[in-house]
This record gives sequence, C-alpha cells and structure tokens, in this order.
Amino acid sequence: MKQFILTTLALSISIMVFSQKAEQSALIDQYVKEMITINQIPGLAIGVIKDDKIIFQQYYGRETLESDKKVDSNSMFRIYSTSKLMSNVGVFQLIEKGQLSLEDNISKYIENLPKEWQDVKVKHLLTHSSGIPNLIAYNDILADDSHAKVIERLAKEKMEFKTGNQFSYNQTNYFLLTMIIEKITGQSFEDFIINNQFSDAKNQVVFSSNALETIPHRVVKYNYNAAKEQYEKSTDVNGARAHSANGIAITLPAFLKWSIHLSKNELLHQKTKEMMWQPFDFGNKKDVFSYGWDITKVNNITSYNFSGGNVSSYKIYPQNNLAIVMMSNGYSLFPVQYRIVNHIAAIIDKSLADDYSLAEETIISEFSKKNNLDAEKIYYSMKAKNSKWNFENTLNEIGYILLRNSRIDEAVKVFSLNAKENPQSANAFDSLGEGYFLSKNYALALENYKKSLALNPDNTNAVNMIHKLEDLMKKK
Repeated sequence: MKQFILTTLALSISIMVFSQKAEQSALIDQYVKEMITINQIPGLAIGVIKDDKIIFQQYYGRETLESDKKVDSNSMFRIYSTSKLMSNVGVFQLIEKGQLSLEDNISKYIENLPKEWQDVKVKHLLTHSSGIPNLIAYNDILADDSHAKVIERLAKEKMEFKTGNQFSYNQTNYFLLTMIIEKITGQSFEDFIINNQFSDAKNQVVFSSNALETIPHRVVKYNYNAAKEQYEKSTDVNGARAHSANGIAITLPAFLKWSIHLSKNELLHQKTKEMMWQPFDFGNKKDVFSYGWDITKVNNITSYNFSGGNVSSYKIYPQNNLAIVMMSNGYSLFPVQYRIVNHIAAIIDKSLADDYSLAEETIISEFSKKNNLDAEKIYYSMKAKNSKWNFENTLNEIGYILLRNSRIDEAVKVFSLNAKENPQSANAFDSLGEGYFLSKNYALALENYKKSLALNPDNTNAVNMIHKLEDLMKKK
C-alpha cells in the first residue's frame, strides 16, 4: 500500500509539472506571436533553458521576405554584437590556461602601438574602458584595410578619455582582442572559437560580417524604411576584423548547446565565470559593466546579458539556472529583444517579474497598435497599479517612434498625454511642439515651444524653433 501511495504521488507530481510546463509554453507562444504581429517581425527563433534542459524551442516566420523558406532549426541568424559573448568566453579560456592575464598590457601581444595606448590592458578592452578611438567613427577606414593600416590611422586621433575611467562602447576593443587571441594561439580567431566552443556544432555556426555575402541557411537581416513602409535588406559590410565583435551567424540549437555548456562549466570553470562576471571598477565610480557582459538586476536577482543589432539577445540567470536566447531578423517599431527575453523570464519564474517593466511593455504595445482607441485607458490602468510609477520617458519614446513611422496624429496624442501627465517637464512640451510642427499646426507648435522654454530657459532647441515658427507664420 505504501509503495502504491508513493507511486501515485510521484505520478501526480509528474503530471502537475508537465501541465505547468505546457501552460508556460502556451503563454510564451501566445506572447511571442503578439510581439511579432505588433512589430512586423519577419523571422524569429526563441529558446529557453531551465536546469540545463531545453524547455522551449520555437521558430516563427520566414528566413527571407523574398522566399517562403520558413525559419527552422537549420536557420542561422546573424547575432551581431551578441557575438562578443563568445569572444569574451574565448579570452577567459586563455586566462584559465594561464596564457593570458587581464592585467597584461596589450603591447605585450601587438607591435607598433601608439605611445598613448601603451598602458591599455586586456581588462580595458573587455570592459570598453580603453579610451582608444572607435574605428567605426572614421569613414576612411575600409573593411579590407590591414590591421597595421587601421592602427596607423587610429594613432592619428587623440584618446577619447583616460584609460579605465568610464564605459564607452567601442568596436576597436574587439578588433584588438582578435589580434591578441591569434597571436597567442597561432590560429585564426574563427578556428579558435569554433574548436573551443562549438566542436559539437561546427556546421551550425559561420563567421561573416558581410551582409552581401550569400551563405546557405543564413537568415537575411532587414531594416525597416518607415517612409516607404517596407523592409529593406541590410547592406552592412565590416570585414573579417569585425568577426569577434559582430560576425557570428548561428542556429538556435547551436546557441542553446553553447549555453548549456557554459552553465555546466564545460566552457569555463565556475571560478573563471565568476571572474568574468565581476563588475569592473571604473574610475568614475558610476558605470556598471562586467568583463564583456551587461549586468542586470531584477528583485535583487542578478543576470548577465548582451544584445546585438537590436535583433538578438542572450540572458543568463545563474541563480535561477535559467537562460534565454532570442534571435530575429528585423522589426518595424521598437527594438524588442530585451522586452521579449524579460517577459519570457517572468513567465517561467515569477521571481523574475519586474512589475514596472511589464506595465511599461503593455503601454508600449497598446500605443503601437494603429489607432488603438483603448491605449490611453490602458495607460491609466497601468499607472493606477503604483502611484510612484512615472512613464514620462516611455511616452516620449513612443511618440518619437510613431513620428518616425509617419503616424504623426497618433504621436501628437501621445505627446499631449505626456505633457498633461508631466506639466513641469520642459522636454514633454518640447516634444509636443515638434509633433504639432510636423503636423503643420504651427500655432500650437509655437505655444508648446514657448511653454517648454518657460520651464527651461536653457532650451536652445525651443529658442530656435520659436524663431523658425514665427518666421513661417509671418510669411503666411
């Protein structure tokens, strides 16, 4: 009898767990489909890992808008700057083997560096605190320029700030990390990453920072042209030196395998991961960033993450043994990579729910729907949940997204709501003035720019627009 009771109890628990997972999967699927519809996402892949097991893996939409090829397990998404996570792991694999140190000067591995770069260390490259000029800021640096030529060109520019003082996102840092990795290993950067992180998925990962290159199964990245109301293929060409920063295209199964290996300490030892995720001590004592990873906290639970091209993101919650991969190929309104990941995390684990962020997401989604008469009512219902919540920046962002998508009348309504909600905000009235200006209601534009200037006498934009509007109105 006792054995029968225990068996029955175990069966009941198993059924309950299965039912819970099925319900979570249904909620995730429903939510993702809604986000796809609102943001007109062409193709998307989502994967969730809990306790080192894949509990959700789904594919949506098409690889390209020029064909009917569906996104599937063979589709390789360009993850752009999320590629840096694999580069970070590669660096720490070398550190773990004693072949590299965070405290090493980069001049130990790279010759003919400018004098101003001599004190830059490996740790400064990983934390974007080097102060070295950012190569993407200079149009005369070409995709196929040699490493030596790039360094020679950048040497002509001043350091952007004192090394170690602050965070400033910079692609040169990863270009230099590539050179260091290749110097130490004697391998190409690509071979080193593939052999040490994707040995069980070599045919599911490819390196290319060239959008024009034709690669089987690689998903096409699109940029939305709001003026034409249509997607256009990305044409970015960054060259091989950008592979460590933005070059990976990968299938969802390969990314999920990588995540499980990372979680199970098969890529790095636990102590090495903890070192990698340690917050860097910036000189300004303000910025928060680890050695190549963003740090996020929700309800005092820490996660480590990164995103790329506004179309991919990866987030891992070590305390909860949870990780989420999101990869897409375009969006028409808002970048949604982190909103999707955070929302899914909250579905899987209630302790990861950020009530403010979820309310903010609802507000954004409702105003994103064209001519949604219920959007303002839903905004007030969200705000009523907590008297301390303020959505001024959110409403302002929504308004500008609508403007960029030629939904001017809707944008004006959102800006008007924001000014009503925040009557002491010069920025709210400045934005409302811009909305009215673009709708050619010059009288109301002038009125609101004047209100903005009264609230902030230093608002030079308001001063300039007032003069411009007064000249326009005189000519009528």
